[in-house]
Amino acid sequence: MTVTRPDPLGEREQQDMRAWFREHWERGVEFNRDCGMSVRRWDPDGVEMALPFAERLSAHDGVFHGGLLSALIDTAGGGAVMAGHDFARGSRLSTVSLSIQYLAPAPGPEVVAHARCVRRGGRIHFSEVEVRRADGVVCARGQVVLSVSGERPGLGRRIPS
Repeated sequence: MTVTRPDPLGEREQQDMRAWFREHWERGVEFNRDCGMSVRRWDPDGVEMALPFAERLSAHDGVFHGGLLSALIDTAGGGAVMAGHDFARGSRLSTVSLSIQYLAPAPGPEVVAHARCVRRGGRIHFSEVEVRRADGVVCARGQVVLSVSGERPGLGRRIPS
């Protein structure tokens, strides 16, 4: 069931909520922060998130762990939904399904996920994500199915620096 607010949100409120989620993705989610994920682009047409290499995030010398690429795909895919979301339809985001294809090794110094929401539904949304190495080679692709319903606890709360 889609949860809607009793009063419609104005464009300014929608923009404020999108801005809050952008900041939350980068600084408010401890896992993202600990991994060093950063938002490079956040707009309704798509999201780009960078992940710098660190040896502690490695599977083999100099190569990102595949599970971390999966987390980056999930995070960027969710961001692509929220960056253009109509918050009158709710704000609590959950991943329903995640599919990953690993196409090439992912060596450092960084990878960048390019995500876009390809279909918005009433509650269910679909994102496609490509992860590119520093040399531009696509090393992984993913499809993320997400649900947005209900209200996210803490929405709008100050995010620690």
